[in-house]
Amino acid sequence: MAGEILDPLLRREKRQARDRSEILRERFERLPEKDKSLFRTGSFFLAFNSSLCGLIADNYLRRALNVTQARLASTLPMVFLPFASTLVVYEFCISQPLMRGDLNCATCASVRGGLIGAFMGCVYPALTAIPLCGSLAARYSTAPLPSKENMFRYWMAVCKPAYKKLRFAALLQAALGTYLGTKNYDIYIKMLQLPEAGRDPEELIE
Repeated sequence: MAGEILDPLLRREKRQARDRSEILRERFERLPEKDKSLFRTGSFFLAFNSSLCGLIADNYLRRALNVTQARLASTLPMVFLPFASTLVVYEFCISQPLMRGDLNCATCASVRGGLIGAFMGCVYPALTAIPLCGSLAARYSTAPLPSKENMFRYWMAVCKPAYKKLRFAALLQAALGTYLGTKNYDIYIKMLQLPEAGRDPEELIE
């Protein structure tokens, strides 16, 4: 009995969500090229900076651990992983919700952008560099590695100078992420304000 009642409701909700996404996609295509370009490619700038932060962290830790071998083996992951991860998280948390009409809070979009910029754009690459460079140091015996009891203290001492130099990059990434989140939300509002026959823009944010 409950299933018979819920199934039509669920189908109607899915149909409404699909209609809303289609309307937003149609309106997106009517936006100025400048707005469409920023919405589509803005996250690539954030991802590119994430790769740079990854390279910086990798370079600092390699020097701290005296690792000179296998440069390509550590460089490629530190370029690709932060870049791809930042793009995926930004798309999942900001771009897609906006294009579905599910993100209707300017502050939420800005905060999400800032957090993605700070964490995925700087903290994540810095953390990723630790096991990568540590494994190379162990493999080539370039630095004495600690016992399990002193592991945390050792890596804090090794990483502290490098992470201090990345603080400014983290602030820049957070600022860029906040800016992109805000601009993408503004573009979303522009889509809602575009006229469409027989539709009230308020229907999209209900």
